[in-house]
Amino acid sequence: MEKLTIPSPDAILPPCRVVPVVVVRTLSETTPLLSALADGGVPCAEITFRTPCAAEALRLAVREFPSLCVGAGTVINAGQARLAVDCGAAFLVSPGLSPEIAQVCATAGVPYLPGCVTPTEIMAALSLGITTVKFFPAQIYGGLEAIKALGAPFPQVRFLPTGGVDLSNIRAFLDCDKVAAVGGSFLLKGDIRANCRRLHDIIG
Repeated sequence: MEKLTIPSPDAILPPCRVVPVVVVRTLSETTPLLSALADGGVPCAEITFRTPCAAEALRLAVREFPSLCVGAGTVINAGQARLAVDCGAAFLVSPGLSPEIAQVCATAGVPYLPGCVTPTEIMAALSLGITTVKFFPAQIYGGLEAIKALGAPFPQVRFLPTGGVDLSNIRAFLDCDKVAAVGGSFLLKGDIRANCRRLHDIIG
């Protein structure tokens, strides 16, 4: 694979190091969900491309919440990647690694976080110039122990574990120097503002 010039995600990761995964099922949900995250001091959101209104929700979020870093998640092909970039996505996240999506991100100057859980996938990401990857589903693929084990042969790689991370174990993940940030929908379950307050209490 040809090495690409893709921006590092460091600039888009929030100080709390949590990237909330937001599934917008109807467009009217967009503003209340993002308002709650913003009020809770979590200035970042990954709107998943799992629903018919996802692109429209992303465009709305980018327009209405300029102070938030809003990206697109569950991006699985180049067409979706181009659409997300056109909607103003600040970053793209995939469940797996796609060289085609990486190329779109390189052209657009947008960070790309591909899902990588095996040494082979991580090596493929490195060959594209990507050093921060999503680790999904984290719980299924060994969680924090697996991340630490993979970090040994790949000291230049950092992970964004998603799936199985929540408020009960987030401190352990964030304490690991191999973890750039964590992702997940756990802040969106129940009272978002209260969840955000608890998050800040945990991380200090």
